[in-house]
Amino acid sequence: MMFTINYVVKIILFVVLYCTVNNTTAQDSNDLNSDELFEKGLELRFQKPDQSIELLEKAHENYLIEGDTLSAIKTLLEMPYQYGQKVDYAKTYDGLWHALFLADDLDNQAIKASIYTRLGRLYSFYKKEENALEYLNNALKINKELVANNEVDVAVLVQNYYLFCATFRELDKPKLAKKYLDSCFLNYNDSNKLIYKSYLKFEKSFVLTKEEKYQEALEIMNEIEPWFLENRPSYLVLVYTYWGDIYRNQNNLNQSEIYYQKAIEISSRYNSHLDFSILVHERLANLYITKGNYEKAYASQSKAKALDAQFFDSRSPLNRPLLEIKDEFRLEKERQEKLIQQQRLEQLEQEDKISFLQQIILLGALVFTLILAFVYISQIRAKHKVEKALIRRNKELEIQKSKELLELKNKELATSALQLVEKDEFLKDIKSKLKGENGNIQTAEINRVLKSISHSNQNNWDEFKLRFTQVNEDFYKQVTTRYPKLSQADQKICALIKLNFSSKEMARLLGISVESVHTTRYRLRKKMGLDRSVNLEDFIANI
Repeated sequence: MMFTINYVVKIILFVVLYCTVNNTTAQDSNDLNSDELFEKGLELRFQKPDQSIELLEKAHENYLIEGDTLSAIKTLLEMPYQYGQKVDYAKTYDGLWHALFLADDLDNQAIKASIYTRLGRLYSFYKKEENALEYLNNALKINKELVANNEVDVAVLVQNYYLFCATFRELDKPKLAKKYLDSCFLNYNDSNKLIYKSYLKFEKSFVLTKEEKYQEALEIMNEIEPWFLENRPSYLVLVYTYWGDIYRNQNNLNQSEIYYQKAIEISSRYNSHLDFSILVHERLANLYITKGNYEKAYASQSKAKALDAQFFDSRSPLNRPLLEIKDEFRLEKERQEKLIQQQRLEQLEQEDKISFLQQIILLGALVFTLILAFVYISQIRAKHKVEKALIRRNKELEIQKSKELLELKNKELATSALQLVEKDEFLKDIKSKLKGENGNIQTAEINRVLKSISHSNQNNWDEFKLRFTQVNEDFYKQVTTRYPKLSQADQKICALIKLNFSSKEMARLLGISVESVHTTRYRLRKKMGLDRSVNLEDFIANI
């Protein structure tokens, strides 16, 4: 009876103390701003996870009220750790999808990558390898782009590789775990605060155990235990469990049992990694069977089964919402994505229609322009053709007129030349008569008249040459240019041949014999370098 009273008193005192502490915490939380609530929640997450969750939820609500979406998302990303310690994966799942829903509005790739890593780890706890790797790869892809653009430090890649390593450890794929662990050490530096080196060494111990390098694995465990005792004692649930596995593989069953029991004790003390304690109880059950202690084996197996049903059975109230995938944020996100896709599809169809119409208009305008260009060019060509014909006709008329004029002037010259011939013959007749008479005319006077007649004859030839050159300027230039060695007599013969004078007419005009004309013509052919087959009259006429 006394025992019962004391027990009741202790319970009452415990309840009063708990309420006092909670009221104090509640009062304190009301006096804190959003950032202070967030920092206080992080401070208590290892010692008092329940109070930590309350403070973080309060900070999240305040951030949303203040419109600080980025801080609200960061607060949501801290909560999965506390929910995970209590194996409340349904709330973890909802919180992450809520964070992703908010992140879509910010279009912050770094935040999305952080959410994807947590979703990947969440799916790995349920052995959904495909989903887990999908989200982890999405996160890694985003972070690689951010590192390439110098937007984040390479330390985020170490964190990504570590999560891959931890996932493959849980899936019991040590070769793949080692691959990503090597990437962690390759990119790691001591200033990395996202993931501490003790975590990487723990993963290395697991890989060494699978490679049956037990002594090296034990050395690493002894090396990292002090750091976890000081900084993350709750994580010793995993450390002691795998430590016990090393001894189990060495058939050191007593040491293995000790470390399994340590893992369970740490899990109970810090109320953490409760889901992992199922594996510890299963390991203990197998160990007790090996030792022949079936009573303890049964007890451990029963405990493992109860915990598994509590945390992972689909009938568990904690996990039913997760396994049935009924969270409103994911459904809302999918609905919005479908709506956006539908709107985008309609927009593309509308753009296609507009583009098709624009192409038709452009084609019509092009065809119309080509027709106008063709008509315009045709008109221009026709106009040019008429103008060319007119110019050609005018040129032909001018040439014909020039020929006619040239022919007329040449006839005039020929007439003039004939008149000169007649005049010269007349004057010669006078000269001969004057020389043969014995009249009373004085000799000096006769000489003066004769000299005047000779001088007049030369002036007539000079006048003839001037007029001939004016009419046949081109002919005269070509003759003097092509045959500069021709004498004045040669040029006279050329001019008379050009005027179609016969050898007899030339002899009468020049006052020489016909034979002399032929001789002069022969010398002229020679000076011009003409062959005997070339007709001199035709050659000179074509110059």
